[in-house]
Amino acid sequence: MTNVVEKGLRRLGITISRPILGIIAIIFGILFIIFPPLIAYLIGIFLIIEGILLLTDYLEIRRQHETTANMSSPQPPPPTSPPSPIPTSPPSPTKTENP
Repeated sequence: MTNVVEKGLRRLGITISRPILGIIAIIFGILFIIFPPLIAYLIGIFLIIEGILLLTDYLEIRRQHETTANMSSPQPPPPTSPPSPIPTSPPSPTKTENP
């Protein structure tokens, strides 16, 4: 469970050492015992944050997949213009002899 919390915090750019994480867990445990309705709010906040993390992770993976798919698919060749006709010179006039 600690690894899951650490991974989620790292996604947010937060790094916490294990002893500090343990102290935070103890404090929240005491608060839950003293104020039982607090559990509902904290679980709600946790679920909202976890949902946001899951969605951002999914969108990031999807974006990476789309960029790699676009890079690996061959690009169509650029359109080419039809070949131009070879210019021909007009026929040269022939001389006819008078009889």
